[in-house]
Amino acid sequence: MADRSVALFALVLASRVLVFKADDNMKLDEVAASVISDFVMSAEFGTTRSVCKPVPSTMGLCHGIGYEALRLPNLLGHESVKEAQQQAAAWIPLVSKRCHSDTRKFLCSLFAPACLEELSEAVPPCRSLCTAVRDGCLPMMSAFGFPWPEAFNCSRFPAGEELCIPGAEDAGRVEVTEKDKGTVLCDACSPASEGESDIQKNFCSSQFAFRLQIGASSLEGVDLRVVPQGRSRILRWEGSEQEQQAAMEQSVLWLLEATNCSCQALEEHVVGPLLALGNMRDGRMVLSRLMKWSRNEKELKKFIRKLSRQPC
Repeated sequence: MADRSVALFALVLASRVLVFKADDNMKLDEVAASVISDFVMSAEFGTTRSVCKPVPSTMGLCHGIGYEALRLPNLLGHESVKEAQQQAAAWIPLVSKRCHSDTRKFLCSLFAPACLEELSEAVPPCRSLCTAVRDGCLPMMSAFGFPWPEAFNCSRFPAGEELCIPGAEDAGRVEVTEKDKGTVLCDACSPASEGESDIQKNFCSSQFAFRLQIGASSLEGVDLRVVPQGRSRILRWEGSEQEQQAAMEQSVLWLLEATNCSCQALEEHVVGPLLALGNMRDGRMVLSRLMKWSRNEKELKKFIRKLSRQPC
């Protein structure tokens, strides 16, 4: 393993700027060596060259978390982006359950650790971050018959003053200089890996369904005001003509309580058609599902026909 010796640095992870506080005399190579050897299960970092790769837009779990490049092999031994992405997809539903605000941060520190120029190895999650997420999510996982994976065994991760990724509540370890936002998916924002089945399942129980493109969005209080671009296609409307006309005149959709969650379908770089489901509440069209269509136009038309044929 190559020699590494750098000054303590500004660690950028989910909240963009996290300043690590530690003894100025601590040597990073000593910390990294003990951490890596302590918990890496299936990758031999001494024989596999560490490289940085872009976080792909199709990696729903970690794309848009706050950094653009991940380090491979990751901390679970995956040596390719494809392998990491495939394994990470299975954990998106857990994030959407919102069992802990740091679930996404913890999982991405393992599946897609941030690539930092100051380091030649990945930085692991702190043990306190692991235990907080485990304690918050394990009861729900157990209810569905899933154990906490041995690969996520919190005793494998560093504690004390070693270099690691802290949780948002670990105020003694970091100074947060930008609001930590986006580590939790909004309830309405179905990840791409499960979105189609979710849209199909909830289509008939929704008062409206649209195919649309987003023109602009802005917060009004705790709710997000979403303005479609151009003319939206109505796929389903369950209500009176007067109610439909009033809703169309508003030309506004609402994502409720959106101040502390993220929605990848509404990120600025996202272009292309979206599918939206929702219901009327107090005269407003409130979103219950919003999914970015990731496949081609032909497949989208085929999916819309499938929706329209459902016996609602």
